[in-house]
Amino acid sequence: MDHRRVFGEVFTLETAIASFVFVAVLALMAVAVIRRRAGTGRRPSRRAENNRLESYYLGALGAIAVFLVVYTALANHREHHTPADRPTTRVDVTGFQWCWKFSYPGAAARRTVSVQGNCRNKRYPTLVVPTGTTVKFRITSEDVIHSMWIPALRYKMDAFPNHRNTFTLTFDQTGRWRGRCAEFCGQRHKSMDFWVKAVPPDEYRKWLSTQAAGAATGAAV
Repeated sequence: MDHRRVFGEVFTLETAIASFVFVAVLALMAVAVIRRRAGTGRRPSRRAENNRLESYYLGALGAIAVFLVVYTALANHREHHTPADRPTTRVDVTGFQWCWKFSYPGAAARRTVSVQGNCRNKRYPTLVVPTGTTVKFRITSEDVIHSMWIPALRYKMDAFPNHRNTFTLTFDQTGRWRGRCAEFCGQRHKSMDFWVKAVPPDEYRKWLSTQAAGAATGAAV
């Protein structure tokens, strides 16, 4: 999946840069301590500053910072890029104390299909999405701040009351993953989980029709 691959690339590169900087600083500190240790006969330098060295250091830090900002921004653009020729499915996600609601506006016979759980006794709602389709999520909250987190997919987005965040994901393979709320939101925060299930498009359309029929008759599906 593109978002997981992009996350892996960015995380690996930034970890490598951070590790290099850490090792370089640690090595310079070790050299300074060893060279200036007691008994070496070296006297402390009387120079109060070294403008040339400091300018090099500042320039290197500035270059690394600019590179990381630009690289991360470009990676974020690639992660959320939606091909114009790829069909789009919309899902509205609503977090509330203490569970989730997933709505599919006009998805089946112009009806809005909704899935909602109470998250008690591990009765978690399932977010069903089609594979090979760009899924556009609009996420909000009914009360306090929540956060929709899917650890296996390396993705997290906050849900704010009176505000909608929008993001897109593409599921290239079928599967089932556990999702969690990653923002402390009250007494039952730890039980505020959900499932994400990616299925083939035909199975997804069949699921929508079944859900819509169940809602029309008032039956539980």
